[in-house]
Amino acid sequence: MVLKNIEFFTYEQEVWIREADGNTHKLTETDYETVRNILEYISTFYPKAYKALTDEYKAIAFNMPFYRYRMVCRFIRCNFAALDNTPDIDSNMHSTFEYIQCPLRGECKHENVICRPTFDHQLSPAEMRVMRLVYEGLNESDIADKLRLSPFTVHTHVRNAYSRLGLLGIGEFVKFAAGY
Repeated sequence: MVLKNIEFFTYEQEVWIREADGNTHKLTETDYETVRNILEYISTFYPKAYKALTDEYKAIAFNMPFYRYRMVCRFIRCNFAALDNTPDIDSNMHSTFEYIQCPLRGECKHENVICRPTFDHQLSPAEMRVMRLVYEGLNESDIADKLRLSPFTVHTHVRNAYSRLGLLGIGEFVKFAAGY
């Protein structure tokens, strides 16, 4: 399953997925690839949420499929539980978090961590400086001159940033950066 243009929702305490093609199915513990993709998405873009989830469910880590499934379900229930016509993860891999009614709202230790987490790009400060200039339209040679770095260092920062963000090139990066 590709995590693009999908809608998550809950129904009768179960997590459901509506894919871009309109197919709907209940998320189960045996949906290994889907669970793995969602966890990878969380760990890449919301590492603080991922860390909190691993800590919260560490008591069941011995049963790895169930452990991963529970972490994904928790993240979805806290952020995407309402069924609507706006994809929860759009074609550019941006999340649209929903305001979910929760009896612990305002006192939960995971508010703004697991529930409604902040985007965390995982780029180093040096990569961030380079990628800001990439976004502004400078080429790697101009960036190297401006930041007084070698062209090889600039290229390495760009390559590493694309890798960490799961992007294939400048076109995807510009779309990605425009959403944040």
